[in-house]
Amino acid sequence: MSQSLTIIIGGGLSGLVTAYEITQAGKRVLLLEQENENNLGGQAYWSFGGLFFVNSKEQRRLGIKDSFALAWQDWMGAAAFDREEDYWPKQWAEAYLKFATEEKYNYVTRLGVRFFPIVGWAERGDGTASGHGNSVPRFHICWGTGTGLVKPFVEKAYAAQKKGLLEFKFRHQVTDLVFEDGKLIGVKGNILAEDHHPRGEKSNREIINHFAYRADQVVIASGGIGANLGLVKKNWPSRLGHPPENLVCGVPDYVDGNMLTAAEKAGVKLINKDRMWHYVEGIKNWNPIWSNHGIRILPGPSSLWLDATGKRLPPPLFPGFDTLATLDYIQKSGYDYSWFILNQRIIRKEFALSGSEQNPDLTQRNYKQILNRLFGRQATPPVEAFKKYGEDFIVENDLKKLVQRMNDLTGSSLLDEEKIKNIIMARDREMDNKFGKDAQINYIRSTRKYIGDRLARVAPPHKILDPGNGPLIAVRLRILTRKTLGGIQTNLNGQAFTQDGRVIPNLFAVGEAAGFGGGGMHGYRSLEGTFLGGCLFTGITVGRYIAGKG
Repeated sequence: MSQSLTIIIGGGLSGLVTAYEITQAGKRVLLLEQENENNLGGQAYWSFGGLFFVNSKEQRRLGIKDSFALAWQDWMGAAAFDREEDYWPKQWAEAYLKFATEEKYNYVTRLGVRFFPIVGWAERGDGTASGHGNSVPRFHICWGTGTGLVKPFVEKAYAAQKKGLLEFKFRHQVTDLVFEDGKLIGVKGNILAEDHHPRGEKSNREIINHFAYRADQVVIASGGIGANLGLVKKNWPSRLGHPPENLVCGVPDYVDGNMLTAAEKAGVKLINKDRMWHYVEGIKNWNPIWSNHGIRILPGPSSLWLDATGKRLPPPLFPGFDTLATLDYIQKSGYDYSWFILNQRIIRKEFALSGSEQNPDLTQRNYKQILNRLFGRQATPPVEAFKKYGEDFIVENDLKKLVQRMNDLTGSSLLDEEKIKNIIMARDREMDNKFGKDAQINYIRSTRKYIGDRLARVAPPHKILDPGNGPLIAVRLRILTRKTLGGIQTNLNGQAFTQDGRVIPNLFAVGEAAGFGGGGMHGYRSLEGTFLGGCLFTGITVGRYIAGKG
C-alpha cells in the first residue's frame, strides 16, 4: 500500500509549518509554489517578526502582569464578533489564545527562535477596558525579525527533502481543485517559465506547460489578497465607505488572492471577505522591491496627527492606538491620506518601520546599531534614509515653510499655516505643567511608566515647536494594504467547508487563506503579532491532524 501524500499549496510560513509537522511523522509532502525558490518563506520573511504571547518570560521580567482572562477580554473587545458565521472563528480565537498562553513560546524557542528583550505595545486601543486594544504590551520581536522566525522552518523543510519526505515544485501555479465523484482527489495548474528575480520582486506569468497531481490531502496555504487592488476594492467593506482611490501595497505582487478565487469557484466556502486589516500609516518606499511598494510606520504615541484638511484627529485616535477606527475617520474626511507633524526628538525615539529589511539592527542582531537606536541622536539609518529620500517626508526648521511644502506635495491649499500653528501651540502650552487636559499628552506621560516605552519607544514629553527639538518634520500618510482577515471557513481540525455547509474531509486551509483560523479568528480587528502566530497555529493544528490521521 502506497504511503499517504499531502499536497501543500504555498511555501510561506503556514505551509512550511504544516510540512514540518507532517514530515516529522515520517509522512510525505509535495509542496507547490508559484514563485521561485528565492521566495521560500513568503510574506513572513519580510515581516517585523512580531509574535503575540500571553504571560511570557519577557513580560514577567518587565513587570507586566498578563493572563488568559485579560487577553480574552482584549480579543473579544477587538474582534466584536457579530455574525452567525463567526461560530468557527470564535472557536479558533479561543484555541489560539490558549496556544499563545501555553505552548507557543516553548514551541518556537525549542526551534531556536529568541526575542528582543523589550516587549512592544501595539494597538493600544480605544480607551476602554472592554473595548479594542491590548491592555498590556504583548508584541515580542524575534531576533532576526521575520527572517529569524522563518529560518528554522526552511531548514527543517530542506532536511525533510534530503530524507525524501518533502518534494518542492517551484513555479507551479495551482489553478484548480480536482474532484471526482464528489471527492477531492488532487490539483491541477500551470507550470510557469523560469524566473530568477530576487526575493519579493515581481515574476513573470508565462505558462510553458501544465500539471496535475493526485493526493490524499490538500492544504491551501496561499495567503490573502493584499497585492490585488482589484479584489481589495471589490471586497471593501461598505461600512468604511468607498474604497480609497490611492493605495500602496504592503505585500509582494504574488499575494494575489487567485487561489482563494479558485477555491470558491470549486465550491469551497469563504466568509468575512469584507474584513481586512489595512494600515493608515503607509509611506511610499523610495527604494521599492515589489510593485507600488509601501512601508508602514510603526509609530510611538507622540506625533501630532492631522487629517488632510489640517484638523487634529480626536481622542483616542492617537498614533498606534486603533487602526480600524482611524481608517474609518480618514475615510469620512473625504481624502485618502493624513499627516503626522513631529520633530527630530520624536522621530529618533518613536519611528520604526515595518519589515525585516527596514530593521537591519534587529535582523542582523547588531548590538552597536541597537544601542544607537535606543540612545543615539539620529533615528535608525532606514528611517533617516526615508527622511532624506522619501517622497512623503518634509523636513524644515520653519513651520510656515513646512506647511507650504505640505500643500505643494498634495497640489492643494487645504492646510492653513495659522490654524496649524495654533493647534501645535495649544498642545505645547500643556507642557508647562506636569498635569493638564490634553488626552494625548496625558497618555504619553502615563505610558512612560512602562520601562519598555521609556527606554525604546516613547520620547519624553516636550514642546514640538521648541527649536532645540528640531528640525520639524511632516509625513504624508497613505493607506497601506496588508492582511485579509476573512478566508476559507474551517473547523477546528482545519478542514474546509463547502458552500452548503458540508465538511470536505481531505481539504484544509492554513494561515491567511483561512483568515488565520476558521475563516477569520480576528473578527474585525487585530491585536498585532497574531498574523505570524496564526500561521504557526493553523499550520501546527493541520499538520498534526494529518500526521495522526494519514
